Amino acid sequence: QSQITATYKMLFFAFCFVLIAAQANYAPYFFDNGARSTNGNMALLSLSEDTPVGTHVYTLNGTDPEGDPVTYGLAYEAGSRRYFSVDKNLGNVTLIEELDREKEDEIEVIVSISDGLNTVSEKVRILVTDANDESPEFINTPYIVQVPENTPSGSSIFKIEAVDKDTGSGGSITYFLQNIHANKFTIDRHSGVLRIKTGVTLDYEKSRTHFVVVVAKDGGGKLRGDNKVFSATTTVTVNVEDVQDTPPMFIGTPYYGYVYEDTLAGSEVLTVVALDGDRGKPNSIHYCIVNGDEGSFEISNTTGAISVIKSPNQLKKEVYELKVQASEVSQEGDISVYAFAMVTIRVVDLNNHPPTFYGENGPQNRFELTMYEHPPEGEILRGLKITVNDSDQGANAKFNLRLVGPGGIFRVVPQTVLNEAQVTIIVENSAAIDYEKFKVLTFKLLAIEVNTPEKFSSTADVVIRLLDTNDNVPKFSSDYYIARIPENSPGGSNVVAVTVMIKNPKVFPCFFSRFLIHPSTGIIYTQPWAVLDAEVNSKYNFYVKAEDTDGKYSLAEVFITVLDVNDHSPEFNENIQEKTMIIGSPVKIEAIDQDAEEPNNIVDYSIMQADPANVFDIDQSTGEIKLKSYIRSLDIIHNITKNKDCIWSVVVQAKDRGSPSFSTTAVLKIDITEETLHKGPMAAFLMQTKDNPMKALGVLAGVMGIMVLITIMISTAMFWRNKRSNKIMPVRRIIKKRQTPQPRTVRMEWLKFKRPSNAAEKFVVEDDTKSLQNENSNNNVQVVPVPPTAPLPPPPPAAAPRGDAPGWRVPTVSGSLTPKYINKQLKKRGHGSAHNALVSELKMKFEKRNAAFSEPHI
Repeated sequence: QSQITATYKMLFFAFCFVLIAAQANYAPYFFDNGARSTNGNMALLSLSEDTPVGTHVYTLNGTDPEGDPVTYGLAYEAGSRRYFSVDKNLGNVTLIEELDREKEDEIEVIVSISDGLNTVSEKVRILVTDANDESPEFINTPYIVQVPENTPSGSSIFKIEAVDKDTGSGGSITYFLQNIHANKFTIDRHSGVLRIKTGVTLDYEKSRTHFVVVVAKDGGGKLRGDNKVFSATTTVTVNVEDVQDTPPMFIGTPYYGYVYEDTLAGSEVLTVVALDGDRGKPNSIHYCIVNGDEGSFEISNTTGAISVIKSPNQLKKEVYELKVQASEVSQEGDISVYAFAMVTIRVVDLNNHPPTFYGENGPQNRFELTMYEHPPEGEILRGLKITVNDSDQGANAKFNLRLVGPGGIFRVVPQTVLNEAQVTIIVENSAAIDYEKFKVLTFKLLAIEVNTPEKFSSTADVVIRLLDTNDNVPKFSSDYYIARIPENSPGGSNVVAVTVMIKNPKVFPCFFSRFLIHPSTGIIYTQPWAVLDAEVNSKYNFYVKAEDTDGKYSLAEVFITVLDVNDHSPEFNENIQEKTMIIGSPVKIEAIDQDAEEPNNIVDYSIMQADPANVFDIDQSTGEIKLKSYIRSLDIIHNITKNKDCIWSVVVQAKDRGSPSFSTTAVLKIDITEETLHKGPMAAFLMQTKDNPMKALGVLAGVMGIMVLITIMISTAMFWRNKRSNKIMPVRRIIKKRQTPQPRTVRMEWLKFKRPSNAAEKFVVEDDTKSLQNENSNNNVQVVPVPPTAPLPPPPPAAAPRGDAPGWRVPTVSGSLTPKYINKQLKKRGHGSAHNALVSELKMKFEKRNAAFSEPHI
C-alpha cells in the first residue's frame, strides 16, 4: 500500500509539473544596442541640447520569446521633468520638453517593455550634449575703477571677467574694446586685464571720468545646424582721482577794499578767496599778510577776511597795498605750495554813491559771455570782466551781491562787498548747463546795500550764450521711413527726406543701386541715370547712417515701393493669326500684359469686327471664341455665307484696365471644320499640329530614326554571328510571303517648310516613289535606299485674291498683327479641307513603312 501511495504522489507531482510547464510565460526583453544606435533600450543615447521639441529621437525595440505583441513605456522618478513621450505600440520616442545642458546634463528615464503578463523595466541615462546657446556674462558688475591721475602709462588698472556656460570653443572668451583708437586704455584679449595705453597719461583737471566699453565674445559653435558666435558688452567707469600737483589760485582778483571815516576798528574790509588747484581732493587754504599792512590790517587765516584794526582817523595813508599769501595745508598739517595776491585798500570818507557795475571800459549794465555747455563744476566764468564799486565809505559802501534767475546753476563770489570787488561767477551745476535745454541763460546781477536806510542798489544783465558740444548721439526722427515713387519718375527725382534730431549731422551718402542721399539735407533721390521699372523690381530697402565728427552714429531703414504705371500694352502670342475651330468647341486667344500690378495687367477681350458679322462670341475674361449657339453644323454655315471654304476673319482686341488704357488688335483667321472629319489618333494628332508643322516632322523623323536603328542592330548581330561560326551553314530555306499582284512600293511625300500665305499652305506635299528592295531577305546585302529627289518649289497661288477679301490692317493704339492672304484653292482638298489630304497621305506612309518591317523573316 505504501508503494501504491508513493506511486500516486509521483504521478501527482508529474501532473503538476506538466501544468506548470504548460502555463510558463517568459518575460519580454529589449534588443541590445550599441554606440550611436537608434533603437533598443535607449542606453548610450546622447542628444544635443538644441534638438527641436517634437523630434523623433529614438525607437524602443524588443521582443517576446513567445512571439506575443509587446508594448513600451517611459517613466520618471518623482519630481523629475518629463522630457520624452513614447508610442506604446511602435516604440517611437519623441522629445516633448526643451533640453538645457546648463541646467541638466543627464536625464534618467525608466524604459519598460511588456507582453501583457510580464513587464521588464530598465533605468537608462541620456547624456545631453552642449550646443553654443549661451552668451558670455560679465560677473561682479558694475565695474567702477578709481585710478590716480599720476598712474604710469601701461599700468594694469582692473581685470574684467566674463563666463560662458557652454563648453569647448563656445565657452572660451576673448575680450576687446570698442572705439579702441579713441580710447586711452587697452585690454588683454585673453585675461581681460585693462591697462592704460603706453604713452598715455591721465589728467584729472582735463577729464575726470572715462567710460570704456568692453566686449566679451565666445569662440563660436554649432546651434541648430548653424555656427553661432555670441557676445556681450559692459561699461567700465574709470574715475580719475586727483593728485596734489597744482598750486592754489585766487579768484575774484584784483581785490579792492575801502575804509570809510565812520568805520569801526575791527570791521571787515573785504574777503579774499583762494582755491586748491587740485579739485578732486582739495587741501585747506591758510591765508596770511606778507607785507604792506603797516600794522593797520589783519586777515583771518581760515576765511581770508581782511579787517581794519585801527580807526580811520589813525590811518596814515590813503591807499594800502597788501600782499596776501594763500598756502595749501596737507592732511598731515604741512604747508606745501602757495600763491600770492595783491589787495588794494582805499580810505574814503564820503557816503553818497550807490553800487555801480564796471566793465573794462567803464560803467556797464549788460555783460555777455559765450561758453560751451557742461563746463566742470567749480569752474570760473573767466570771460566775464565785472567789477562792482560803491564809492561811499564805511558801512555805506557795504553791499550784497546775488544772482537772480534759474537757481542752483551758478553762484556769485563774493556775496558781500565793501566798497569794491571783482565779481566772479562760479559753476555749481554742470548738468543744468545744457545746450539742448537752453541756448541762452539770462541772469540779473543785483547789488544792494546792507546797512544803509536808502538801500541803494543797481542791476546788470548777465547773458550767457551756450555752444553745443558733442554729448548726444545723432538720432533719426524715425527708425524707418516708407516712401513710394512711380516707376516713370525721371532720374534725380526726390523720394523721401530723412531728418536727424541734432544740429548739423553728417548723413552718409547712400549708393544703393539706383538711389543717393544728400549728405546735409537728408533728401533721398534717384540716380540721374536711374530708370525704375516695377515689372523688374518693385521693392527696395536699405539703411542710412547719421554720424557726427566723433564717430557717434545711428541707423534708419528706408523702404521704397516703386508704383506700377500702365506703360505696357497687351501682346498676343505668336500663334494668333490662324486658328482651326471644330464646330462645338471654342478656340482660345491669349494676350499678356507685362505691367506689374492690377488692374494694369488685367486683359479684357472683345471682337471689334468679323466677316461675316454676328457669328462669333468671345469670353471677355478668358479669350475663348465660340460660334453662336445656333450654328451646329457646316450646313448652317453654308447657309450664312456663300464662302464654302469656311475661313472667316475676325478682328479681336485685347485691352488692359489701366488708366490710361492700352489695347492691341489682331486679325484672326478661323478655319471651321466638323469633328467628324478627323477620325483616328493620327488624324487628331495631325490636326493638333496643323499650325506647327515642325512638331509633326519631328515626330515622323523620330519614328523613322528608331526603325533605322533597329534595322542596323539586327544586321550587325547577324553579321557577327555568321563571321564567328566555324560551321558551313546549310542553304537556308526562304519562305516568302504570298506574292501580291504588284511589288510593294512606298509612296514618300516630303514636307517642305516655307512661309505660307495661309494655314492650308503650311504643308506642301510632293510625291516620290521608290521600290522596297531586298525585302526580308537574308543575303546580308544591305540595299541603300535611293535618296529622294529634291522637293519641288511650292505651286503658285491658284487664283488672285478676291475683291471681297483683301489683305487689310486695323490700326490700334499699340500696333496691329496682319495675317497674310489665304490661298483658298490650296486650302480645300478632298472633302474641301487640306487636313483630310494630309491625314490620308501621312497615314498611308506610316502603314507602308510598318508593313515593310513587319514581314516575317524565316
